[in-house]
Formats: sequence, structure tokens, C-alpha cells
Amino acid sequence: MAEKKKVTSEKSGTRKKKVQNLGLMRKGDKILLAKKKRGFGAGWWNGYGGKLEEGESIEEALIREIKEEAGVLALLNQKRGILNFEFKDADEDVEVHVYEILEYEGEPTESEEMMPQWFHVSEIPFAEMWPDDPHWLPLFLDGKNFKGRFVFGSGNEILEKEIGEVLELE
Repeated sequence: MAEKKKVTSEKSGTRKKKVQNLGLMRKGDKILLAKKKRGFGAGWWNGYGGKLEEGESIEEALIREIKEEAGVLALLNQKRGILNFEFKDADEDVEVHVYEILEYEGEPTESEEMMPQWFHVSEIPFAEMWPDDPHWLPLFLDGKNFKGRFVFGSGNEILEKEIGEVLELE
């Protein structure tokens, strides 16, 4: 069920905050990741998702992004985490709502933006992923809800981090 709250970028002090989503599909002991082919994060493995369009809920945007990037219709999604990112070299913070895609229709296919691949959970290519992923993805894989905050310096170096399991996300 889509969240009713509509979210757009908002200002926090002098910094703006952008709200995004990230969806990860699992099949038993495998997880679907996709190599980003262009734009922000190109060359790294990640889940599917991205920006909200004007008036979209977080979950509506997630469903649209997965359809555009993987050719799959996400049917049942469970919010599992909220991650906040601050980039010292930018004036915009990013709040990412992380979902587990529990049911979907179709088989993931390559798009202009993403190349999908299933990985066994013991073979996740963390060295080719965002540096924060090893801190929260194990919580996700263990079925836990989580919240985190990461501050990045130049060169994608993590300067500060807070991550932990939570009972409720909102």
C-alpha cells in the first residue's frame, strides 16, 4: 500500500533535503543488484530507485523507478530503513527510504541506466558499492528495520556514521 504522505525537496537551514527511495529484491538467499551505467554512482552496484516526481509518494516513485530501470512491476513492498546522507561538497542532503520488494511481476531486464545481476548474499560485491552499504545492508539481509546517518567528505570518504536497528521507522 502506497504511503499517503507526499514528499518534495525541502529546506533545512541553508541546506536543502532531497527525498529518494531504494528498492532491493530478494529470491531466497540471493539479492538483485544492478550496476549503474550512467549518472550519479555510475559503475557501482546498487538497488533500484531514485528521485520523486512532483506530487508522488515515496512508494509511488519506487514502483515507477523499478518499472523504468528494471522492467518489473513491484507489487508488495516493505519499508525497511531510512538513511540520511550529507555530502560536505554539496548543499543538499539526501534522505533515502529503503524497501524490500517482496512480490513483483516480470523478470528484471537491462535498461539504459542499470544492468541487473543476482548475487548470493555471501558474494555481495561490497568493494564495488557505496561505502555506506556494508554498514546497513547486513541489517537489511537479517530482516531488521534500521535508521542511519552518513556524512561523506570528498572522494566518497565516510567522515561520520550512525546506524542501528529500530522497531518503527516513522
